[in-house]
Amino acid sequence: MPLAPIDPRPTKVSPGAALTGEAATAQETATARETGTVRETATAHEFGTIGGGAVPDAGAPRASTLQLGIVVGMIVAYAALSHYSESTPDSKGLGAGLSIGPIVLIGAVLVWRWAAPLVAAACIAGGGALLYHYWPAIKTHFEWADLFEQSGAYALVAVGFVRSLTGGRMPTCTQLADRLHGPLEPVEIAYTRRATFVWAALYVLLAAAIVVLFFVAPLKVWSLFVNFATFGLIGIVFVTDHAIRRRVLPRKPGTGMWAALRQSLTGS
Repeated sequence: MPLAPIDPRPTKVSPGAALTGEAATAQETATARETGTVRETATAHEFGTIGGGAVPDAGAPRASTLQLGIVVGMIVAYAALSHYSESTPDSKGLGAGLSIGPIVLIGAVLVWRWAAPLVAAACIAGGGALLYHYWPAIKTHFEWADLFEQSGAYALVAVGFVRSLTGGRMPTCTQLADRLHGPLEPVEIAYTRRATFVWAALYVLLAAAIVVLFFVAPLKVWSLFVNFATFGLIGIVFVTDHAIRRRVLPRKPGTGMWAALRQSLTGS
């Protein structure tokens, strides 16, 4: 069967048809872009990132505030119960539990993390047996355990502040400020280094005062100082530090006293 002859003349397309084709192509491109954008946005929300950064979680401030409230409540409850046990002769068992409880708990957690499970279980069981055996003596002289716990806690904090000032390390206050609103300017780095020195001196003085007052003052006076006055002094220094920062340092988001307190106590 013979083939139809091919027309060598170019095919003419009407202007209206050309415009219709271009409009269809543009519409398809726009639709594809819109669809891709929607998919990218949905993916970003799904994985928690938009524009390379984290999507802000509306519940994060509420959660951190709740954590702060729990920490403050535990501190207040512990201080009140500790003072009650040291002021009431019939509460020696409570005082002994409060004095050695945190030490035993921290020791058990560290042993469980650092040793094999069987070794850790054996150490914890042996420590529990020793604690049961010597409980009458601990209960009678629990104030010595309380002295060790209180002075040791402040001394360890002081060592942490002092250590951060040596060996080219970043000072503790500089680390906290950098987490809140870094990167820091040179004037902020200089100030936070001096602030770290002040806080280190405060904790050294508190640890020394706790030991001195234990031997020169009645137990009730010592208990009032340890459980309440120390927190008052720390609060005064904290408010003073924040007031000075607001006057001498540039204002930045996240530099409020509430944010600094939350960062110091909860790390968030």
